[in-house]
Amino acid sequence: MKEREIALGTKLLIGGIAGIVGTMAMTSAMWRSHEKLPKKERYPLTPREIVDSTVDAAEIELSNEAAKDVTLAAHFAYGAACGALLGALNPRMGARSGAAAGVGVWLASYMGWIPAAGILKPANEHPARRNALMIGVHLVWGGATAKAMRELVRARETIIAGGPDRDAPGRRRA
Repeated sequence: MKEREIALGTKLLIGGIAGIVGTMAMTSAMWRSHEKLPKKERYPLTPREIVDSTVDAAEIELSNEAAKDVTLAAHFAYGAACGALLGALNPRMGARSGAAAGVGVWLASYMGWIPAAGILKPANEHPARRNALMIGVHLVWGGATAKAMRELVRARETIIAGGPDRDAPGRRRA
């Protein structure tokens, strides 16, 4: 049976949702890994550094509590946006391809646009253990995002696919 093509808007939706799922897995791995770093390297990870740098450059005053919320929102929004891009490419990608894409996101971000925008120094100027942590959690993000996309595609094609079945047992009658 030939697989049906998925519309771009649907791919973006699936990828965005999956990117949030991947970001949750990544975030869990981040804090578990962060606490294993040597004490002198346990300062906030790059999502918070990005917010702090951006807020400083814009000369905006944020309390620590507000910065935590902005960081959390920005971290998940970026994960969703990157997931949407992956979904647009291939919402049926496997975990290995997803993990590789996660490393690609790390490279493009921490060796690419973030230093180019003057937000942070490039990754090669950060401690090696912190880079290893960040590469590792991007592997987690990519693998989890790919798995979530495959599950969402499967759910959409099966349990959500239905259509108007007027005689379905749980359906409300008009």
